[in-house]
Amino acid sequence: MKKMKIFEPAMCCPTGICGVGVDPELLRISTVLETLKKQGVTIDRFNLNSAPAEFITDQTINAYINENGAEGLPAVIIDGKITITGRYPTNEEFVKLLDLAEDALPKQDQSASDGCCREGGCC
Repeated sequence: MKKMKIFEPAMCCPTGICGVGVDPELLRISTVLETLKKQGVTIDRFNLNSAPAEFITDQTINAYINENGAEGLPAVIIDGKITITGRYPTNEEFVKLLDLAEDALPKQDQSASDGCCREGGCC
């Protein structure tokens, strides 16, 4: 199985539920990772705030941070190679990058990714 690591910028929590507003993308990622964990898929997730040592010891992310700064996070590494920077993988990308069955994750509702303003008002 492929090994995925997600390196995130400094945040108070990984769920997106803390603070004044809820970050729907962080909530989605937390849900995806929990769903995959229940299927036996382990993805390592490191927050710059709570796991700074991982950013130093992982040579790939260390070189990336030294060149691009923390502004390029999140960064996704598959088997030691950076595959995505500046955003999280879509559900479809998780499936493809990890060679999972197509039904391992639900298809993302693309209309929900157009920001908060949808039918029913803003969140």
